[in-house]
Amino acid sequence: MKIIIEGASQGFARELVALAAQHHADLTITTVETGWTADRAERYLSSLTGSARRFAEMVIVDGDGYIEADQLRSALGKLNGPTVALSRALPRGVKRGWWPEGTPAPITPVSDPNNPSWHQNIAYRMDRENVPVFRDAVARLASVRSTTARGAAAVTEILAEHGGTPVTALARPPRRTEDRDDQDEKGQQP
Repeated sequence: MKIIIEGASQGFARELVALAAQHHADLTITTVETGWTADRAERYLSSLTGSARRFAEMVIVDGDGYIEADQLRSALGKLNGPTVALSRALPRGVKRGWWPEGTPAPITPVSDPNNPSWHQNIAYRMDRENVPVFRDAVARLASVRSTTARGAAAVTEILAEHGGTPVTALARPPRRTEDRDDQDEKGQQP
């Protein structure tokens, strides 16, 4: 017998196995955690476009899980692009195996309760239990960006010492040994 129950807690799964054992049934239960972990949140945020990531960071950090749509619009302009990117990230993650089917969208729109026929959202929210998880992911990504930026600055400094820039270093093919100025016509050092 195979039973699939999505979103069941570990405790519920244990009770179901015990019940099946009482009836001498051979039952295996696999539970799938559909919640957000720091790794899943980091992967989600990393997969977003720049404007969608900024949108998410504003909901998470600036709004602590709830931010007015007008505040987002003033910082980002039209919200069509970021909201489409947010909505596409969830099924893309399921398809790539980053999180299971049934994982809830981390950021959801809030409609105007006084004017439900008007479709412009008044705010965006994140469930309270997800805010610390996503804050951790934002911090981890900021740390990676900071480390990458410091590494890039070091490379730029080294290139500058040798008369180059990152652009010229990428545009110029590496010199072959036969093209070096400190070799004679046979490729030997003088």
